[in-house]
Amino acid sequence: MKDQKRLESHCSIISREPLLEFESRAAQAQLADTDILITGWGSPSIDVAALEAAPSLKLVAHAAGSVKHLIGPAVFERKIEVTNAAAANAIPVAEFALAAILFANKDVLRFQRLYAQQRRPLEMHQSFDGDSGSWHKKVGIVGASRIGRRVLDLLRSHDMDILLFDPLVSIAEARQLGADLVSLPELMEGCQTVSLHAPLLPTTRHMIDAGMLARMRDGATLINTARGGLIDQAALEAELVSGRLSAFLDVTEPETLPETSPLYDLPNVVLTPHIAGAIGNERQRLGRLVVDEIERFVAGKPLQHGLTLESLHHQA
Repeated sequence: MKDQKRLESHCSIISREPLLEFESRAAQAQLADTDILITGWGSPSIDVAALEAAPSLKLVAHAAGSVKHLIGPAVFERKIEVTNAAAANAIPVAEFALAAILFANKDVLRFQRLYAQQRRPLEMHQSFDGDSGSWHKKVGIVGASRIGRRVLDLLRSHDMDILLFDPLVSIAEARQLGADLVSLPELMEGCQTVSLHAPLLPTTRHMIDAGMLARMRDGATLINTARGGLIDQAALEAELVSGRLSAFLDVTEPETLPETSPLYDLPNVVLTPHIAGAIGNERQRLGRLVVDEIERFVAGKPLQHGLTLESLHHQA
C-alpha cells in the first residue's frame, strides 16, 4: 500500500485493471495516453503494433525478472528506457538455491527415505557416517550471473569449497567471488553438488548433456533454478530413474512435464513448479524496486537497473 501511494504521488494511474492484450480499442485507448508502462509475468509482448499505439511511451518498468521475451529491438530503437526487477527477484532464487545446496550436502533425501523405511531412531555411528554434510564439501556453481553471484555470496558463510565455471570470468574475479575457476568438465567431475545459474542462450542450451551428467559422481546432486533448457531432459531423466544421481528441479524442459513423467514420483528428486523466484509476499520486493525506478525516472535521475539491447541478450 505504501509503494502504491508513492507511485500515485508521482503518476496518474490510467487504470488499476491490468491489460491482458494490446489489440482491442479499449487497450489502445489506454496505450495512447501512456508514458510509463508497468509490466509483469504474463504481460503481452510489446511489439511494433503496441508501440505504434503508444506514441508517448517513454519507460517500460517490468515488475519481474527477464524481459527477453517481452520486448525487442524496436523498443530500444524508439529510445524508450527499460528497467526490470531482476535484482529483486534474484534474492529468493538465491535463497532457494542455497537451501537446496544445504539439503543436498546433508543428504536429506536419502535420510528421509531411510527414516521412512525403518521408522525407528537411526544409529548415529552407522547411518550418519560417510560424506554427508557441508564441511569442505565441493560445490559447483555454473554461471556467475546475477543470481549465481548472490549464491556465491551466501555461500561465503559456510565451510564449503566452491568451484565456478563461467567463460566470461577471470581467475582473479572468481577468487574475489570466493571460488576457484575451473572448466565445466572439471566442475562436474569434482563436485558432489552442482547448482546451475547460467542464462539460456544458443551456446548454453543442453550444456549439461549426457556426457556431462556421466561425469558426475555417483550419488551427486544437480540443482536447477535457472532454465530447463540448460539440461538435456531425456539424459537427466535416465540418470535420475537409474537412481545414480539426485536432483532439485525448479525448472524443466518442457516447463510443465507430462503427467506420465517419472520425475513426479522419484524419491531422489525434488520437483517444484518454478517457485524459486518471487512468490507470495516476496513479490512486494519487486514492486518496490519498480516504484523506486519510476521515482528516479520522473525526477530525471538515471535508472539503477536500466537495460540495453546488448544486456538483454545475456538475460536468462
